[in-house]
Amino acid sequence: MLDQIALLAAVTVLGVLEQAYFALQVIYARRKYKVSPPDTAGPPEFERVFRAQANCSEYFPIFVSVLWVAGIFFQQGVAAVCGLLYLYARYQYFQGYTLSAHGSIGAYVLQRQSSVDFDWFVHGWAFGSLPVTQFFCVENGNSKQTATALPVVNRACDC
Repeated sequence: MLDQIALLAAVTVLGVLEQAYFALQVIYARRKYKVSPPDTAGPPEFERVFRAQANCSEYFPIFVSVLWVAGIFFQQGVAAVCGLLYLYARYQYFQGYTLSAHGSIGAYVLQRQSSVDFDWFVHGWAFGSLPVTQFFCVENGNSKQTATALPVVNRACDC
């Protein structure tokens, strides 16, 4: 069981650490620009750090959900690689956005592309291959045969 989720867990922990890093950057920016909580307005430099962290946090639950669904039901290795690419793109986005709102555009494109690739991977497996992954039984004389397109899923034929 652990070998089936180890990569997903590692990417999830890296994602949580990345979120903690982003939150720490907001704390440092609050101290640097003297913006005390719960205020969210201040110098543009602080607001960029705050907004970059908020942007990254808003999509984190969706990322983790898609990562685990793709990894458990489809392909753990590919999901983990896509997850790492997404985390790298998020880091680049955060760094670019904190420097300049326009500086995040290149990282935003990379992040959007990795997100789109990740979504296409999930949707391609989940929806595009549905007819292929359906389990069916074929009468062959007196014996029944089960066919499947996903060898990692073990299901019995109840025909």
